[in-house]
Amino acid sequence: MAVTEGHRNCKHLILFCLVVLADYSSVLGQIRYSIPEEIQKGYFVGNIARDLRLNLRELSDLSARIISRGRTQYFALDLKNGRLIVNEKIDREEICRQAAQCLLHVDVVLEDRVKIYTVEVMIEDINDNSPMFPNEEIELKISEWTTPGARYLLQDAQDPDVGNNSLQSYQLSNNKYFTLDRQTGTDGVKYVELILARSLDREEEAVHHLILTAYDGGNPVRSATAQIHIVVLDVNDNAPVFNQSVYKTEVMENVPIGTVVVTLNATDKDEGINSEVTYLFRKITEKASQIFQLNSKTGALVVVGELDFEESEALEMDIQANDGSLSAKCKVLIQVINLNDNIPEITVTSLFSPITENSPPGTAVALLNVHDGDSGENGLVTCSISGNLPFQLKKSSANYYSLVTNTNLDREQVSEYNITVRVTDKGLPPLSATINILVLISDKNDNPPIFDQSSYTLYITENVPAGTSIYSAKATDLDWGQNSRITYSIIEGELNEALLSSYMSINSENGILYTLRSFDYEQIRDFQIQVKAEDGGSPTLSSNVTFKIFIVDQNDNSPVILYPSFPADGSTGVELAPRSCDPGSLVTKVIAVDADSGQNAWLSYILVTSTDPGLFTVGLHTGEIRTVRSFLDKHSVKQTLVVLVKDNGHPPLSSTVTVTVMVTDSFHDLLSDMSNISSPSDTESNLTLYLVIAIATISCLFFIFIIGLLAIKLHKWKESQLFESSSANFSAVPTTQYVGVDGVKAFLQTYSQDLCLTTDSGKNQFNHLNSSRSNTLPVNQASEKQASVLITDAFNVTDQDQCLFQVCYLFLNLFKDMIYEFNALARGIFNN
Repeated sequence: MAVTEGHRNCKHLILFCLVVLADYSSVLGQIRYSIPEEIQKGYFVGNIARDLRLNLRELSDLSARIISRGRTQYFALDLKNGRLIVNEKIDREEICRQAAQCLLHVDVVLEDRVKIYTVEVMIEDINDNSPMFPNEEIELKISEWTTPGARYLLQDAQDPDVGNNSLQSYQLSNNKYFTLDRQTGTDGVKYVELILARSLDREEEAVHHLILTAYDGGNPVRSATAQIHIVVLDVNDNAPVFNQSVYKTEVMENVPIGTVVVTLNATDKDEGINSEVTYLFRKITEKASQIFQLNSKTGALVVVGELDFEESEALEMDIQANDGSLSAKCKVLIQVINLNDNIPEITVTSLFSPITENSPPGTAVALLNVHDGDSGENGLVTCSISGNLPFQLKKSSANYYSLVTNTNLDREQVSEYNITVRVTDKGLPPLSATINILVLISDKNDNPPIFDQSSYTLYITENVPAGTSIYSAKATDLDWGQNSRITYSIIEGELNEALLSSYMSINSENGILYTLRSFDYEQIRDFQIQVKAEDGGSPTLSSNVTFKIFIVDQNDNSPVILYPSFPADGSTGVELAPRSCDPGSLVTKVIAVDADSGQNAWLSYILVTSTDPGLFTVGLHTGEIRTVRSFLDKHSVKQTLVVLVKDNGHPPLSSTVTVTVMVTDSFHDLLSDMSNISSPSDTESNLTLYLVIAIATISCLFFIFIIGLLAIKLHKWKESQLFESSSANFSAVPTTQYVGVDGVKAFLQTYSQDLCLTTDSGKNQFNHLNSSRSNTLPVNQASEKQASVLITDAFNVTDQDQCLFQVCYLFLNLFKDMIYEFNALARGIFNN
């Protein structure tokens, strides 16, 4: 570590020496290249590495780069081969106007040597612009009394190119009245005059049409044409005369639009229409035409664009005055006065930060480039540092300053410096700009990362999508630079026999925790993870923190109906209710559960539809289905109820169940009504057929046995009447509803009522109904045993008869078992 710091100190010392040498000699040499304009991007300009006598590796190691002066970076440096190439398409006319020489300046900066080389690139003109007349049509009015030899100034054509590529000659179409005289002014500008070769005759030809063609000297030659319309008039023998041949004026840059720069004045000694003078531009550059506008009637030259001294210090234009057929010209010279209207610019081209706290005085910290768009005194700038800081500025070249240390630095006192550099020009009033440079002082890695809390508690809503950010862990390190660069990671563990890394991830750079899967509250309620923060020092230091994560329940589970249960097709069971039951009697109860928790699991039961509205009600929170009023004969035996079970979540989820209630007091009616329920599958239909045949057979045998028993008893009774006296007393026989055949029917009816079954209940539910009948469905309280005693008493049976009744009881049990089987089959039918 010490060796590295010593090497770095030596490097800064070398940079300091180079800065001192740069104070005495800004550049060792100057490189100049020449390229044509309009070349495409990527064009080879020159080999910087060869011309600076540097190999490619040195060029890269010295962190070489270029800085172009101006807003547009026209050139780029390819460090792979050391070539200077064109970065943007160059238009010479846009950059240099019509200057004889067009130079672009590029600074090559070698950062590690704090050395600047100036490269000049000359832009050569190509013939990419054609001559152009200000007006494509020129109208002259000449009196027929005009003597031959009269001269008429014509508008000059303009060509933005320079040298041989600019305007070279004019040519007039063949005619017998006019010739062309080509002249070159003192300023080297070519202009032409139209000369009358012979007298005009208005009666012979009133209008003459000529074509004036302008040619440049490029290869290939470019040209432009203008139509000349000469109208022959009566005598107009006086041409307009300007009161000045040259108008000179000065105007401040950035004058407001609408300012009148100069007002031209030309007079004509003629009278009437021949004395009316109109003004027009005879020669003006494209740039000047965008800035000035000439009033053709008053001769006022008005500013309509923005004047900028840095773009054009002086503007020149020729203006022509016409009275219809005769004309005169004058020159207008406008000098733009420079104002201090450009704020100086300062940029950091190189920054050597951080620096070690034991760096010697004179260590280079930054290389600054200053620039002011103004000219003259307004463009001269000075740099200074604000505050009492251990730094100073040294001028490296005309536009570069080096920021170096002034004294020894101590990080334990100050870990960083925010240096404000101010650049001020010498204009009136002076303009200035500032830039802040943050310089960090390096330190050893002696502080571990520290989290802002000892532990964290997070709440995650279940079902959040994978990739959701839930928290941003933040740790701080008092060290600096790489030593304070913190990376975050999750310490591996297990959750539900799976790795924690399969549930959560963390962004190693910013500490943001993300979910990798969607959590289910019903499976995972909470868990813990440990996050480690590790710095980038050598050796590394780290610290851990625990995140306690709780899953928050969402209403993502619909209520599940446990009773009455039903298969996937939505069919349901059958409940029995006697017609004689009282209002408020419990018929059945819908039982449902919700896998959610809290208010998401609070369930409400709502009766949606019923066959006969108003007969049943459902408890809002209990799910109990009770009768509202007594059943009438008009009410259907089969009552279908649809119950909605809804939870209290947001939004609420719900399930529905259909409950079929059979209202009957007779088992025979129950069988007939159940036959109307939807048929099962083909396999169960065959089983039902066999069961019905078995039940019918046993029922027939049972009734035959009862009839035979009654016949035997009746026969014995008649025989006893023959042998017993007529005074026999039958008053001992009790009077009851079970006497005789009517008693047997009543017994069977009571027995049928005891078989109030549901399709989802087996024998246990059957027993449950019998045990709870007292508070659910009111029925006769007589039992099989009471019925058997009453029948025995009614017929005054003997022991032999008692044996017969035992056999009857066996038939009853067999019949009851068949009823059970029938119930199970019916349940399967209704469920399907």
